Amino acid sequence: MTIQRAITQSTQSATLADLLERILDKGIVIAGDIRVRLVEVELLTIQIRLVICSVDKAKEMGMDWWVNNPMFNSHARPELNGDHLGGLEKRLAALEAASTRGPAPGTS
Repeated sequence: MTIQRAITQSTQSATLADLLERILDKGIVIAGDIRVRLVEVELLTIQIRLVICSVDKAKEMGMDWWVNNPMFNSHARPELNGDHLGGLEKRLAALEAASTRGPAPGTS
């Protein structure tokens, strides 16, 4: 009877790998709020939301921020930054100015 009891206990216990697999498969959300008040005046509010899950589960939930981020995906197109946009705006203005003046001399 003692041997059977030991076997039952060992099969019911979860290993760390089992627990981690279950968490990554199902996902877990940890949420918390921190508020700092002084005489009924709220000075600071911090909302913390932490989601732990597998990449497949995150994609299922629509959280795929790393797909378009060039830091994590070499095929992602980098976002246009302010300097690049400023240069494009200058080129567009020059093209618009050139088109209103008409064709350049010597071209038809």
